[in-house]
Amino acid sequence: MNQKLDDFFEKVITVKWGPDRESVDIIDQTLLPGTIKRIQIRTQEEIWEAIKKLRVRGAPAIGVCAAYGIAVVANQFPDSDYQDFAQRFHEAKEYLASSRPTAVNLFWALNRMEDTLRANVDQPVASIKEILYREAEAIRDEDVAISRNIGEIGFGLLQSQKVDGEELGIMTHCNAGTLATAKYGTATAPMYIALEHGWKGTDMHVYCDETRPLLQGARLTSFELSNSGITTSVQCDNMASLLMKSGRVKIIFVGCDRVARNGDAANKIGTSGLAIIAKHYGIPFFVCAPSSTIDMNTPTGDDIPIEMRDPEEIKSMWYTEPMAPAGADASFNPAFDVTDHNLITGIITEKGLCQGDYEKAFLELGI
Repeated sequence: MNQKLDDFFEKVITVKWGPDRESVDIIDQTLLPGTIKRIQIRTQEEIWEAIKKLRVRGAPAIGVCAAYGIAVVANQFPDSDYQDFAQRFHEAKEYLASSRPTAVNLFWALNRMEDTLRANVDQPVASIKEILYREAEAIRDEDVAISRNIGEIGFGLLQSQKVDGEELGIMTHCNAGTLATAKYGTATAPMYIALEHGWKGTDMHVYCDETRPLLQGARLTSFELSNSGITTSVQCDNMASLLMKSGRVKIIFVGCDRVARNGDAANKIGTSGLAIIAKHYGIPFFVCAPSSTIDMNTPTGDDIPIEMRDPEEIKSMWYTEPMAPAGADASFNPAFDVTDHNLITGIITEKGLCQGDYEKAFLELGI
């Protein structure tokens, strides 16, 4: 047991029920690290906005929020006949699914909730509403278990790199931590599990890419890891090559929003470049991917839709005054890039570590 870690997890629960389950209670991640503020979202418009504006973010957390959210929204529908209720539910599901295009967990969670509704066609609508609440809670509980399993596998990889008496240098990109999941995270899970297994925070040194332009690494990952007692450094994205060349980084963990059938992985913009540099310096590069992010219906990374964001995220979002001229074009602002499977040392799922022929490995694990 690590009491400091447990206290931190309790402080930053990403998604939970609001009072009487009439709302979804989330941390507004746009205000971190300076302000820890919880907000309650009730309507489908508020839930859509929270996902779109990154108040809740990270593929698994988006999925949990969507499941909680549609349960809350469905509870607001009248206890009418099943067909009317199912039609309202479907319309709400399609609306929430339009909030962000890349993270497959969003669609996976919403589809699972609709499948639950359809499986209970013989139940009264009032009973279906309660069943939907239970299914949303099951999705959250499963996400906690998934992250922990990924963490245990990743911890084994950390142990293989650890030299007694020396801190282990780890690099990560964006935020795939507890703030991006229900607990533990994906890419940070190995570090948190290391603490639970008795490692000290000083046994590790995690280098967080700042992750321009939304700075999830600087604002969120460093906030998480430093508050949990892990030695943490933030570096600009374009410093990663020199840092890797120095020999201080021994292993890299990143998360992902969607993995194609061949193992190509979409993650926050900049991940692909990091993988190319890691390959050059011979540093193991692992993608941490819940099986729900593996989309066997998407053949390759070329088939993954890439979300384009507001140009002002580059030009003015984090500055008192704009950092680029008003007339400068910043319309090319992709939220994600795709890392080729040939650059990935392994993909860690909750069911096991996949390497080599990823499609074959996924099928062998029953994904």
